[in-house]
Amino acid sequence: MRILLAVDGSKHSLNAAQFLIDHADWLKDKPDLDLVTVHLPVPKLPGMGAAVGKAQLDKYYQEESERCLVDARKKLDAAGVRYEVHTLVGAVAESLVKHAKDKRCDLICIGTRGHSELGKALVGSTATKVMHISDVPVLLVK
Repeated sequence: MRILLAVDGSKHSLNAAQFLIDHADWLKDKPDLDLVTVHLPVPKLPGMGAAVGKAQLDKYYQEESERCLVDARKKLDAAGVRYEVHTLVGAVAESLVKHAKDKRCDLICIGTRGHSELGKALVGSTATKVMHISDVPVLLVK
């Protein structure tokens, strides 16, 4: 089973990682885990290319990715769970769903803050959007 675990460094995404660790025995075989973090693209400003190159942007995304993933990686490493790291840049929900489809994931696991329905309507929710646009089953962990 291939599982996409979406991580942003928050307590909620670490809860999702811990859930997968705690319930690995529910699966017939150890899962192939895609540990994924997504960054919104840096806005492009006129003349920005002259001051900031692609290599600098790539380095920024890589450093931010490492910061977001460090705690989840520690948990997964300690539990002996194999994973492959992916850093994506783009709209968060859409990028997660596209990655899951491209990699033929069987499940997307994502932490959620647990907003009320009114809170979701006012603030929005990446997890809710992933649920609505994905053909891949989505597991929300509170």
